This record gives sequence, C-alpha cells and structure tokens, in this order.
Amino acid sequence: MPDDAAVQIRSHRFWPGGLTRVPFWAYQDPDILGLEQRRLFEGPVWNYLCLESEIPHEGDWRTTYVGTMPIVVVRDQDGSIVAFENRCAHRGALICLDDGGNAKEFHCVYHAWRYDLRGNLRSIAFQRGVNGKGGMPADFRMADHGPRKLRTSVLFGIVFGTLSDATPDIETFAGPEVIDRLQTAAGGRKLEIIGRFTEVLPNNWKLYAENVRDTYHASLLHLFFATFKLNRLSQGGGTQINDTGSCHVSTTLAPDQAVDHAYNGMRSVDDDFRLNDPSLLDAVDEHGDRVRQQIISVFPTFVMQRTQNVMAVRHFLPRGSDTTDLHWIFLGYADDTQELRKRRLRQLNLAGPAGYVSMEDGCIGGFVERGAAAARDQTSILEMGGAEAKGQDTRATEAAIRGFWQFWRGLLDI
Repeated sequence: MPDDAAVQIRSHRFWPGGLTRVPFWAYQDPDILGLEQRRLFEGPVWNYLCLESEIPHEGDWRTTYVGTMPIVVVRDQDGSIVAFENRCAHRGALICLDDGGNAKEFHCVYHAWRYDLRGNLRSIAFQRGVNGKGGMPADFRMADHGPRKLRTSVLFGIVFGTLSDATPDIETFAGPEVIDRLQTAAGGRKLEIIGRFTEVLPNNWKLYAENVRDTYHASLLHLFFATFKLNRLSQGGGTQINDTGSCHVSTTLAPDQAVDHAYNGMRSVDDDFRLNDPSLLDAVDEHGDRVRQQIISVFPTFVMQRTQNVMAVRHFLPRGSDTTDLHWIFLGYADDTQELRKRRLRQLNLAGPAGYVSMEDGCIGGFVERGAAAARDQTSILEMGGAEAKGQDTRATEAAIRGFWQFWRGLLDI
C-alpha cells in the first residue's frame, strides 16, 4: 500500500524526468525525513553500525543510530554480533545511555525492565505486584514484547545492519566494485581505531551524501589538494558505480612524471603556499595500487576514505532536516609498524573537521542550504559527465550523485 506521505509529496511536488535535476524541496521538505526513516533507513539497505574490533569480547556493546533510530550493537555469548533498537518496550526510554561498555545484561533505568544480550525481555520489576496488589496482567507474555531486532553482517571487520527481510546480502547490495576496494583496504588485516571526532554539519544529510559522491569538486574547492598535487583531475583514476547506483568508488592515482598544466590560472593553485614540515606529505604505497585518494560509499551513510596513508570511516547521520552529525573514525592496522603508525597520526591533519583537505566540506553544505533557501521548486544541475549513473574512467563526472538519487527515489517512490 502506498505511503500517504509519499502520495502527498508526489501530488504536490514536481520532479523533472531523468537523473540530471534535483529539486531543492527534496532537502527542505519536513515530511521527507519521516518518509526516509520508514522507507529508506528501515528499508532494504545496509546501515553501518560499528567496527567489529570495537566489541571484541562477550558483552561488549556500542550505541549508534539507523537514521534517527537509536541502536545497540552487542557481542553475544556465542561470539556473534547482534543489534537491536535502543528502546525499552515499556515506555520507550533508552536502554543504553552511554556510547559503549560491557554488560552481562541490560536494564532500563526508568522501571528496571531487564533484557539479555540479544535484546530479549527477561524480567519486569514488580511483575506480580506488591503484597498481592497491582502488577502486570497474568496473560502478559514477555516474549511478545521487546525492541526491534536487526539482521547483521560483518564485512572485512565492518558491521552493517538492516531492519528489512528484503535486503539482499551485503556483497550483492554493495556490488563487486565496492567489495573489491573494501577488501584491499580492510580485508585480511585487523582494523584498529586510532582517533575519532564528531562534526556537526549545518545541512541536510543528503547534501553530504552528494558531497562524497561528487568526484570532481576536491581539486577545486580544496586548496590544499591541488596546490600539493594530491588530487587533480588530470591524474589517473576514475569512478565505479554498482548496478543500482547506490554505492560507488572514486579513485585518484599518484601523478606521473609529466608536467601538469591543467590547473594553471585556477584559484586552487598558489605557488606561495609552502609546508614548514613537508613530511606531512611523505606517503608510502602500502597497498601497491598508487592510490593517493579514494572514497568508497555504501548507501545510505557509510564512507571509507583513503588519503595518502590516512584511513577513515565517515558515518553521517540526520539530526533533523537541516543538521547532520558526521562521525570521523580514523583507522590503522593492528600490525602497523611504529613508523607507519606515526605517519598515519601525522597525516590525520589532512582529514577530519579541520583537516587540510576536508575542512571546506564542513561548510559547503551550509552554503547550499543558505543559497537555496527560497528556491524550493528550483533544481540543481547534474549534467557533468552525461546523464547516466554508470562508472567512467574519469572523475570529471556527477554520475555517482545521479546514482544516489536514482536509488533514493526508487526507495521512496517519488
């Protein structure tokens, strides 16, 4: 049965045909976020939950979100990873209040309803009443009540979850391009967190989803990238997109020895810029693939970044129609040499909220929000690189953004 909100939006809002136009009401309409929660975040997608290394032992748990739904991710007694809604079945209070910890079981602080590690309701305080008075009805069955459970899947030490039985396995959902690049970055070695930040973005979450799929803005917006020749479109690389358009990989390779004239005269190149410590750019080709910059996305809100020897998960979550929490989770390998770990920590200055190559992303979405504030029925233009959502051997394209909207519209039926 069609969702009433989707029918209302379709009847009152126009969306041009094809994939090259996006109306600004899609970011601004307050009804959209509720529809996204029901049909997208709780729909047939794989949401990033945490890293397996964050919950290594029995009873270890982390909290996160699927869209706006709070979630608990737990290592169960049998070693498996389970996830359930962080909501007491009684009156809806959070079950877990902190970011993480270790527990043998969970208790809601409000009325002490008790849950096991799988989120099953196990006991109720004063269930039989007090002195024969009050209590729950005799026919109340605890097995019939509890938070919603997620299916979980672990891919190269990365934990994903879904609330939908219709979601295909994670390998099929992401596609071979993404799986291959994730395996290079995370397969066969234990990931270890070496730092984290949370950044609040003044924009709708979809503007950041576009930003990470915008494969050609980096060498224009980010002064540092082009100045120090870390990311120029004249370098090798390209864009790979899965069949549904939902997930993508963009790659920038190390430049060859040819002189690069493509950026002469552009704002993002200034010979007056110098580094007092050039070792910041001292990178090693640790994977043997010449990658200088790589962005891997899994719809809806997971990104894995490689910049020089910096690796990071970027997990972005809606906090309203015009606010997004961006969680930066910086990674190394458990078997890093001391020298490589120092290099990673030094190069953390490249990424993150104040990173030399990423700080502009923290404000650009807000610039769009402000610029389009009175343009609800106007559209953005996504014609760079054509009109399709297919991979190309260039990053001078908006194909991955078109793929995002193609998949988004299919899920929301808009």
